[in-house]
Amino acid sequence: MTLDHGFVEKRGFLLLLLILVTVSIGGIVQIAPLFSIESTIERVQGMRPYSPLELVGRNIYIREGCYNCHSQMIRPFRDEVERYGHFSLAAESMYDHPFQWGSKRTGPDLARVGGKYSNDWQTVHLVNPRSVVPESIMPGYPFLLERDLRAADIAAHLRTLRAVGVPYTEEMIEQAVADLHAQAAPEGDHDSVLERYPKASVGDHDGQPERLTEMDALVAYLQILGRMVDFTAIRAEDLRQ
Repeated sequence: MTLDHGFVEKRGFLLLLLILVTVSIGGIVQIAPLFSIESTIERVQGMRPYSPLELVGRNIYIREGCYNCHSQMIRPFRDEVERYGHFSLAAESMYDHPFQWGSKRTGPDLARVGGKYSNDWQTVHLVNPRSVVPESIMPGYPFLLERDLRAADIAAHLRTLRAVGVPYTEEMIEQAVADLHAQAAPEGDHDSVLERYPKASVGDHDGQPERLTEMDALVAYLQILGRMVDFTAIRAEDLRQ
């Protein structure tokens, strides 16, 4: 037996009460299962926090507004996967504060740009985009080559990110300044950097080995995008299933 619609609609309080009950049931059905799982983000091997140099490069990326023209989220559509690679996973943004998914693509998506081009190409492209992509409307950033990198507060930055859930260890925080310089130095302690931050791009990034510049940091950040997760292993697992 159901309530007559006319009877309910003529009684505002009863209608409001029934609406609240219906919405509450729907909300409980959606929310309650979340309390039984540890995380809504799938676990994938390879994800790690950004190295100090990558993190500073990411800050420069945000400062210069690169997210206004470049997204970092490949949607699970055939045309996007064929052009950019495996669609983005939620886990790839789990340590991003804020994430860089973006909502507009004046330029291509950058979620898988890491390792696609050499450090030299990235530097030339950032200095004068039209020298390598004639049709590009991207502005140049030659001043990044002239600005020495200032990151004296990098340890505090890592500690702050740890407070919001990024798993930086005490060792990572203590070695933050040393790792930042070592990653970009041609003769730096790359083994230690790679032990803490696997797959990091090490060595000179901007063609000026005697200096540590903002260009070094930005290129190091671009070179890690999409490289942490081994998608060949994920594809093989998908095929087995």
